[in-house]
Amino acid sequence: MSEFLSPRVNSARMPDYQGKNVRLSGKVLRLNDSANEVILQAPDGGEVRVKFVQAPALTSQYIEVVGNVTAPDALKGHAVIDLGDDYDLELANFVVEKWHDPKFASLTGLGL
Repeated sequence: MSEFLSPRVNSARMPDYQGKNVRLSGKVLRLNDSANEVILQAPDGGEVRVKFVQAPALTSQYIEVVGNVTAPDALKGHAVIDLGDDYDLELANFVVEKWHDPKFASLTGLGL
């Protein structure tokens, strides 16, 4: 089952998932259509570069990306989920940190 997990991460947790699929929510800071690239502000305030095969059609300020960690600050994006324009990054970071708390490993699947 672990091969199907995509843990929620912030920029500080990305190095722990090199080569693995993750979920990263954040605020769109910049979109470079010609490079098929988005720069996100991660929930912990760090910046993450997300490269797509094709530039996504973004309609809101906040998104969640499911992708593969290619570098400590970079993802290869596979899917984008629109989170709207009213998203609490501080709360999202709280969720990320609880997701990685060993007390909750049986709920998240990270301890299996």
